[in-house]
Amino acid sequence: MNLINSISGVKPANLIGTKSEEGQENLAIFSSVVHLGSSPAQLGFVMRPQTDEIKDTYANIQETGYYSINHVGESFVEKAHYTSAKLKKEESEFEHMNIENIYIKDFHAPYVKKSQVKMGMKLTHQIHLPNDCIFMIGEVVLLDVAEKIINEKGQIDLSASKTTGISGLNTYYSLNKIDDFPYG
Repeated sequence: MNLINSISGVKPANLIGTKSEEGQENLAIFSSVVHLGSSPAQLGFVMRPQTDEIKDTYANIQETGYYSINHVGESFVEKAHYTSAKLKKEESEFEHMNIENIYIKDFHAPYVKKSQVKMGMKLTHQIHLPNDCIFMIGEVVLLDVAEKIINEKGQIDLSASKTTGISGLNTYYSLNKIDDFPYG
């Protein structure tokens, strides 16, 4: 199982923030966020099967249609990892792991204050996969990126942002730029 979980290599570490209609905040780590398109700006991520127990992240997105995606930085990677702990529905991972949240421009879902890259997402599609996982697709409706990590080409410098990656379920890596090649 560990071998299979790690064969795809390093994937981006992101925290997904949600809030129920009753105001209960939730935060969970994901390593499956992928870019799907630029116009409109869309990202997707994979939810584990919701057959035995509906997880708070999924339930909150279903209720409200909104969530945040936040890059995990090196300075809070351990706290981010432990958002995967099993907590009661009424417990917030923000509080439990002492991760400070922030709300931006009246967006429904909370963001991770220390994250250098914060995305406000609106759910647009769900695709049920053969293994009972769910591929969630959302449109970026709000983007908050620290100016100091945007390079001269208008791209995010992941080395400067100290963004982390995950291999398997619990091995974290720092990301360092090797080179920059012209578009093929």
